[in-house]
Amino acid sequence: MTIRLTHIGGPTALIEVGGWRLLTDPTFDAPGRRYDFGWGTSSHKLTGPAIAADQLGPIDAVLLSHDHHGDNLDPAGRALLPSLGVVVTTVPGARRLGGSARGLAPWGTTRLEAEGKPTLEITATPCRHGPPLSKPIVGEVVGFAVRWEGQQDGVLWISGDTVLYDGVKEVAQRLRVDTAILHLGGVRFPITGPLRYTMTAAEAIELIGLVRPRTAIPIHYEGWKHFRQGRDAIEQELAGAPADVRERVRWVPIGEPVELA
Repeated sequence: MTIRLTHIGGPTALIEVGGWRLLTDPTFDAPGRRYDFGWGTSSHKLTGPAIAADQLGPIDAVLLSHDHHGDNLDPAGRALLPSLGVVVTTVPGARRLGGSARGLAPWGTTRLEAEGKPTLEITATPCRHGPPLSKPIVGEVVGFAVRWEGQQDGVLWISGDTVLYDGVKEVAQRLRVDTAILHLGGVRFPITGPLRYTMTAAEAIELIGLVRPRTAIPIHYEGWKHFRQGRDAIEQELAGAPADVRERVRWVPIGEPVELA
């Protein structure tokens, strides 16, 4: 089945496949607001969503990497959740959100089923949203692998907010990936100096070399002050990457639907 992807901005993307409409990490606030992430870290939103919330249309499910940071679920996105169908997220996130939220631990699986649509199998993949031993501070985060019957070349994988570490590398060992949607940006905060909280371009290059997806799509690299590697910086790193990696990377225009075949 053809995958249609619309990058709305930051970590937020609309994925359409087999009649399903899935939304990742809803962020629909206007720019200008300051967000506190705890332990002295904060950021400002610099750009708004390319598609307004009231222009989304019906959403069947939300794949929410984590609910406790405003750059992945902001107040406008949170207000939408009750109208957006099933929410699949972390185990503690599902407890906080309640309602129809389903919590998954890494490598846990749930199914989305609806009459007239193919069943989707959603598997949570590991994330570490910061340096070693940071999980008690930054909280639980997951990525998502999406399967459906008839996939020829592997799963659709959304990395979630993570640095490159052994847990993420497990994806290369356990899954065959066709399309990888990678959260980049090299997130960093003044108070914690050089420590990173999402993948850098160099880490993405290494990960693409391990996972070898047919297509790797960067998101989560613009729109916020704490995203320290924008598209220009990522492309500079990619220019020196092996050709086999460069040829797999596809940039999608923000706000425009793109068919991934």
